[in-house]
Amino acid sequence: MIYVNVKKDQFGFISSFTMEGHAGYAEKGEDLVCAGASAVSFGSLNAVIALTNVTPDIDQGEDGGLLSCFIPEDLPVEVREQVQLLLEGMVVSLQTIEREYGQYIQINFQ
Repeated sequence: MIYVNVKKDQFGFISSFTMEGHAGYAEKGEDLVCAGASAVSFGSLNAVIALTNVTPDIDQGEDGGLLSCFIPEDLPVEVREQVQLLLEGMVVSLQTIEREYGQYIQINFQ
């Protein structure tokens, strides 16, 4: 199972997220749930970096199955809002996957 933990700050902004585990939907290299979740999360982080010039603190586990992202706290309001729009889009996409494949991916909010 892929577990996605999204942490929001006191203002409701996403401050960090962690995605860990393996979906187990199919064999490695053929797992559509894993591929979809990975594409959505990495694509969103690439968009944050390319479109806002913000580089989050990103950690990827050595053996795969882990992606942690921490958003800098000291961003100007306009930039923070841009980052949030991209990350909220990521969450919506992951929730779409969760609706169809909920036995393989679970999203939690803190």
